Amino acid sequence: MIRAAYLHRLFDGHATVLAPALLGCELTVTVAGEQPGAVTVRLTEVEAYGDQGEDPGAHSYRGRTPRNASLFGPPRRTYVYLNYGIHRCLNLACGPEGTAGGVLLRGAEVLRGRELAVARRGRDTGRALLAGPGNLGQGLGISLTMDGAPVTLLDRGFAGSSSPMTDDVGPSFLLSVPSEPVGPISQGPRVGVSGVGGGEGYPWRFWLPQHAGVSAYRPGRNVPR
Repeated sequence: MIRAAYLHRLFDGHATVLAPALLGCELTVTVAGEQPGAVTVRLTEVEAYGDQGEDPGAHSYRGRTPRNASLFGPPRRTYVYLNYGIHRCLNLACGPEGTAGGVLLRGAEVLRGRELAVARRGRDTGRALLAGPGNLGQGLGISLTMDGAPVTLLDRGFAGSSSPMTDDVGPSFLLSVPSEPVGPISQGPRVGVSGVGGGEGYPWRFWLPQHAGVSAYRPGRNVPR
C-alpha cells in the first residue's frame, strides 16, 4: 500500500511515473455554484503528458502560454482546459516547477455523490457515467475557474484520520491514496492524440482493465502505423 508522502514525491517527478500511481486513488471534488456539493470517485483511467519539446501530444510542447501556464508548476495543482469548446478536462500538474508535466484524468467510478454526478451529466449511463475526460469533468462539476487550484493529498485507513500534504488551506480537491493494491494495470497509446504523440512511441495511457469508468480507445488523426 502506498502512502501520501510517497505519492507527494511522485508529483515532483515525470508524469509517466505519477500516472499509474494515481490509479485506484480516490478524488473528492467539492464545488459551489448551480449544482453545489461533493463527488468522490475512484480513478480508473489516466494519461501522462510531458514537457516542452518532449511530448508532441502535450499542450506544453511549443512552450508556455497563458492557457497552459498551470502545467509549468508548481506541482500538486490542477490544470483545467476546454476541449472542443464544450468539455472541461481535469489534469493534475506535476514535475519540478518551471518544467511542464501533467496527468489527464480520463475515467473514474463514483463512490459517493452519484445522484449529484448524474444530475450534472443530465442522464445516468451506468458504468460509463464518468468514462472519458469530458464526462468526468462534467460529473465532478469542473469549471475553468478551477484551473491552478491546489490538490491536497491524504492517507487513508490508519490512525482513524487523514494527513494533509499541502501548505494550502481549504482546497476543493482531495486526493486519497488506495487502501489496497489496485491489481493489474494496462498501458498503451493515448486516446485521440494526433500525429506522433498518439502512436506507440508514447504508450502513456494507463487504466484498470475491465473496470468501470474506462473509455473506449480511438486513435487520433495521422497517427503513424
